[in-house]
Amino acid sequence: MVHNLRPFPLKDYKISPFIVGTMRMGQWGRNMNASEIENFIEGCISMDIIDFDHADIYGSYTTEADFGAVLKKRPDLRTQIRITTKCGIKMVSEKRPEHQIKSYDLNKDHIKRSVENSLLAFHTDHVDNLLLHRPDILFDPHEIAQAFTELENEGKVKYFGVSNFSVSQFELLQQVFPLCTHQVEISLLHRQAFENGILDQCQKWGVTPTAWSPLGGGALLNSSSKDHNITEVQKIVDSLSQKHDAQPDQILLAWLRKHPAGIVPVLGTSKLSRIKNAKESLNINLSHEEWYLLWQVATGTEIP
Repeated sequence: MVHNLRPFPLKDYKISPFIVGTMRMGQWGRNMNASEIENFIEGCISMDIIDFDHADIYGSYTTEADFGAVLKKRPDLRTQIRITTKCGIKMVSEKRPEHQIKSYDLNKDHIKRSVENSLLAFHTDHVDNLLLHRPDILFDPHEIAQAFTELENEGKVKYFGVSNFSVSQFELLQQVFPLCTHQVEISLLHRQAFENGILDQCQKWGVTPTAWSPLGGGALLNSSSKDHNITEVQKIVDSLSQKHDAQPDQILLAWLRKHPAGIVPVLGTSKLSRIKNAKESLNINLSHEEWYLLWQVATGTEIP
């Protein structure tokens, strides 16, 4: 069954200029309590950053519930934010005793069961975006399209996308169901998406590319790094920071957002000061030459 494709781009699809990543919010990071999560959500809303990126596996299947406990107490917050979650990775966890090994599973039953679990955890009747977290080598695009169609018709998911797919895998699914986003790792240290066709494909279909680990997992901000390539990048970033009266992280984010595909960085922080810094980077417009200066120092070679 081929889903009737909507016009592209999806005109009613909206997204903040930055997405708040929650992977380190719970057991895998800061282990924030309910009050801290509530204050953090309110702070992001006050800055008009209202997209929160989750995955069912975060915190070993606990972070969605931690976040959801706040939404249960404060249902008014749910109406002011958009929730993205991801499914498809099956981790060994005491929360999922039926998982014997780590694997990927994108069959219809697992996708729908994962969404039901997420809705219960968030105390909500729908999620705004559902992404397939990793490509399952055995995935059947028609079966996924059927799962997506049913979830859409049931009002449980508004939009759909993928994460970490190859160009061909994205195309295979896109041909049978319209996707709205592709989340991949993109930074000055991880530049493959600029050259492997992923960003070109996003522009072709009017799909929003979102970038996880946009600051190189923090490596680009590590002042004690011994990596020669990183320290050379930092020298140029520091120089541009002075020129633009900006912070290094703001330059790195402005570099990503310069690309015409409209890259939306996923901010892996639970500090409101970092969110504020990121939003202020929207005022920075790097020149064409400045963009290539950073590209060349990151690659370690002049362009051909």
